[in-house]
Amino acid sequence: MGVRARSRAAASFPELSEEERFRFPDPRTADGSGVVGVGGNLSPGMLLSAYEQGIFPWFSDDDPLVWWSPDPRFVLFPDALHVSESMRKVLKRGTFEVLFDNDFPAVIRACSNTERPGQDGTWITEDMIAAYERLHGLGWAHSAEAYLDGELAGGCYGLRLGRAFFGESMFAAAPNASKAAFLTLARELFDDGVAFIDCQVPTDHLRSLGAREVPRASFLDALAAALGPAAPERAAAGRRGPWARGLGAGGVPADQGTKR
Repeated sequence: MGVRARSRAAASFPELSEEERFRFPDPRTADGSGVVGVGGNLSPGMLLSAYEQGIFPWFSDDDPLVWWSPDPRFVLFPDALHVSESMRKVLKRGTFEVLFDNDFPAVIRACSNTERPGQDGTWITEDMIAAYERLHGLGWAHSAEAYLDGELAGGCYGLRLGRAFFGESMFAAAPNASKAAFLTLARELFDDGVAFIDCQVPTDHLRSLGAREVPRASFLDALAAALGPAAPERAAAGRRGPWARGLGAGGVPADQGTKR
């Protein structure tokens, strides 16, 4: 950590299994940019360590691996979820069929290929795709897919650890598709006891759904409470939720969600 290199993964840095952990610099002391460190790799234990400590990777193709904990943090809490009247009608009509973990690779690649205003290229690099697909295979990373007439029209993905969900990205190939996927997933997560969805950095799209900025210190306190003190319990809870309840491959229609 801390050594800038052309290769994002430091050759001398060990690969960490999902049971191993790495102690990052304290994010409470990160500078105004929000950068906590540079280097390391995207192995399962490294990524899980980062999220447990309120840190996430964010870099472009030509950059080294950079770890962030911005201040303020953009977070969605259950009591702040906003579903517009137009989206309520979309969900009630069942315009989209929403499934969970039905096609994680397609979702993350669609997110990577989505053009975003003000961004030159994507931060979802091939390294990131491979790393999060590996976490998905281990049961930590999850996706929600919205299908229109049998075709994937939108979706989102992120990580579940304990009572926290870390949203990473979303895409839409049809109007309201990403919102249908996200809102259905959010309702399921909040019904299962998730305390918040970490949206990381502000976007107008997520602000319209109720996400708001909170001080980093407040976010880190909420994260500690959501994870709890025991690693084994944290691991078990990371795989809980709609996926463990048998709604993953079969999914749920978008009109069957309950209060988020």
